[in-house]
Amino acid sequence: MSLRPLQHDTHYGELDQVMRAYLGQEAADTPERRSPALDAYVRYTWHSRPWALAVAEQQLREYAQHPPGRLRQRLGEFYPVPDVGRSDEEIQGWLALLADHLRRSIEQGEAPRPAPPATHWEWHARFPELGQLLGGWFSQDMPEEFDDHDAAIRDYRDSTDPSLLAGVIGELHELAALDLDESQYALAIAELGMEVDPPAPYSPGAWLILLADRLAGRHAV
Repeated sequence: MSLRPLQHDTHYGELDQVMRAYLGQEAADTPERRSPALDAYVRYTWHSRPWALAVAEQQLREYAQHPPGRLRQRLGEFYPVPDVGRSDEEIQGWLALLADHLRRSIEQGEAPRPAPPATHWEWHARFPELGQLLGGWFSQDMPEEFDDHDAAIRDYRDSTDPSLLAGVIGELHELAALDLDESQYALAIAELGMEVDPPAPYSPGAWLILLADRLAGRHAV
């Protein structure tokens, strides 16, 4: 029997968020320094839901101190830590190390300065609705599904709940406010799932601003 949703969220929900931050990243934490993956998790969580840091610290420490026994593993009633490049013998110590870093950050008030996302996880955590839009409507299949970028925008706007539409417009303005250079905006839209180029003659940054305007109905599409 696998974990029930309530059981998973109660005991492992925030632990799972920390582990997701390591997907595609190196678990290179040391007692003196957080890895880029943990830095990204701490930065985003401090500025979005700081209370979750204490939940993550507790769940990480509990798992490190009381790993699932054979019965729970046989029944499937446990959280399987994903492969992060650490050996089985290292996992419990590594989880305890992460808990130590989180506790220190909380107790010392070490809130990282706001900064552009640095990992794939952080891009999607910070811009979830924009990730849905770019990954769903501007994937490599877009030329087969729509006549052009404007047709894709119309389809998204006409099929999306107004509250989600407002959310993605807000995320577009937040992304524009980061004031990145064009190579960084190109990286941002790629991280968020866009697999086609912006329409000519727009650069990635200029197209994001135009996209926000068109979704808000300020320009005809």
